[in-house]
Amino acid sequence: MRPEDIELLAAPGAPAMRGDLLLVGVSTPDLEANTYRGGLRRIPIDGGESREFTRGFRDVAPAVSPDGSRVAFLRSAGPGAKPQVYVIPVDGGEARQVTDLPLGAGTPVWAPDSRRIAFTARIPDPSRYGAEGPDGTPDPSSEAPRWISRLDYRFDDSGYLADRPIQLFVVDSADPDAKPVVLTEGAAEPAEPTWTPSGEHIVVGAKRDWGVEDTVNVDLWAVLAEGGGPILVARSAGSANHPVVTDDGMVVYLGEAFAGTAAVANNTGLWALPLRLDGVPGEPRRLTDPETVDCEVAAGKPLVTADGVLVGVRNQGAVELRRVATGAAEATLSELTLVAGHQALVKGFAADGDRIVVTVSTWDSAGEVVLVTGDETCALTDFSGPLRAAGVRPLIEVKASASDGYATHGWLVLPEGEGPHPVLLAVHGGPFMYHGWGMYDEAQVYAAAGYAVVLPNPRGSAGYGQSHGRAIVGAMGTVDVDDVLSVLDAVLERPDLDPNRVGVMGGSYGGWMTNWLAAHHGSRFKAAWSERALNSWESFEGTSDIGWWFAEAYCGTDPDALKAMSPLTHAAKIDLPIVLVHAEHDYRCPLEQAQRLFVRLRRNGVPAEMLIFPGEGHELTRSGQPRHRKQRFDAVLEWFGKHL
Repeated sequence: MRPEDIELLAAPGAPAMRGDLLLVGVSTPDLEANTYRGGLRRIPIDGGESREFTRGFRDVAPAVSPDGSRVAFLRSAGPGAKPQVYVIPVDGGEARQVTDLPLGAGTPVWAPDSRRIAFTARIPDPSRYGAEGPDGTPDPSSEAPRWISRLDYRFDDSGYLADRPIQLFVVDSADPDAKPVVLTEGAAEPAEPTWTPSGEHIVVGAKRDWGVEDTVNVDLWAVLAEGGGPILVARSAGSANHPVVTDDGMVVYLGEAFAGTAAVANNTGLWALPLRLDGVPGEPRRLTDPETVDCEVAAGKPLVTADGVLVGVRNQGAVELRRVATGAAEATLSELTLVAGHQALVKGFAADGDRIVVTVSTWDSAGEVVLVTGDETCALTDFSGPLRAAGVRPLIEVKASASDGYATHGWLVLPEGEGPHPVLLAVHGGPFMYHGWGMYDEAQVYAAAGYAVVLPNPRGSAGYGQSHGRAIVGAMGTVDVDDVLSVLDAVLERPDLDPNRVGVMGGSYGGWMTNWLAAHHGSRFKAAWSERALNSWESFEGTSDIGWWFAEAYCGTDPDALKAMSPLTHAAKIDLPIVLVHAEHDYRCPLEQAQRLFVRLRRNGVPAEMLIFPGEGHELTRSGQPRHRKQRFDAVLEWFGKHL
């Protein structure tokens, strides 16, 4: 896979199904237009080629109405256009736009009556973000100043929040003259709406106390579809995501139980409680085990079936579709039936009757839709066929032991040829994330260029038990370092790898680890690529969008501890060639994190360089402009080509 082959990454989203109608939105990078294109595809359940269902510039997030007659979806009309809700008849016809909001609309959710649609959207201040149109809105440099009175005032890839709060809307899609009606106000940031079976209320996750104070806690609330104040449904143990209301009056959701006030390294569980709308919040009970079961929020909302609740679960680099009994009480991972996703990443799922369809990514696919029948799965699509034809390399599982005897885990991607190959150690971000069994474009590009790529999941990663994830809280730079090096040592025992040509790279926490290794184990590496790294906990606390709570959660409040766990403190020990890569608009790990280390290293005489991408945020490598993604790949290969 070459850098330009990112155009072959056809990524299907979550499927939508009702009866024989199976739809999925597929997005691909477009280098020439420097954007992402895509449309809805109809997939025959009984086999055959998928075919075009819509013809928009970018159509995603299909939702079939309960009566099966219409499909709602999001359409971006062109490059840079905001997504709006459209509705199209299932049996043919033109799609009709039902929203026209200045900052776009969120994923549509049908009401039981198959008329109304709920969604969330940001409401901009009239003087900003083009809300008054091109003639009435000043350019950004001429806008009025912002008053800031909250700690949660901005968020990466979203920008400033107070002057464009997210609110809940409903629109009658059957009335061509109907306009969306806003149902909420304030700073609660309602998300992931779901309807009650009666269609009278919409349940959302929203900030504690409806966002009156700065908080990372999220509770469940109900909002009258005809308008009215929010009703507290459940006070969570920390967070509440993807609520679903069942026909028998239960609410199930994915949520964390915070350890004290710490919103880090907590396994996400499946919770349930009876729905009450009298203002007296219910008491949630946890259906899954806190230690062994970690639900993947990105895989989608829980799906209630006659046989139990389907959820995506992280498990040692996989995201598996598992079934949880509705009467379960902290069921362990081994008690949850595996439905799909062995050695794969589940990206979304749907069910209708006894049919289950799943979007899964494997090492050689950015995503395919598969049908689950009993213990068997059958691929219904071949979206990644061109990618496989271009050439991808398999994952080799690596099992090792750290210096304290702890079992460690990761993967190796080998290039073609006998070697000995130069090696790239690539550390993931998070840190409560993971390298996995799915398609990883970075490893494929580097392997195609001749590098063996090592992908460790050290302590601090997700999917190996909650204690594994929490092992580095207050202890970054200890067992996580041991684990990373143990996986590297294990693969370097191979005769086809060159232990004298090893580079290290990573982004976010992986960038932190890159700089830490450069300072404390620099003799093992010839060069380093440090991306969007956290280098100083002290400044991160005040400049990052999440620094006001994240720094304390991982490092505590002792200033000496914050400094001790900061790569900037150890900069004098770095002497290898290193490039510090950052996005100009990164609010998660702001640009100053790279700038401070760059200045320190250059003044120390280190051959440090800096590469800055304009107009990008923290997610550059995953969802940045396609041209920037290719340019970054080219720069990585040039850098390590020169030093390895």
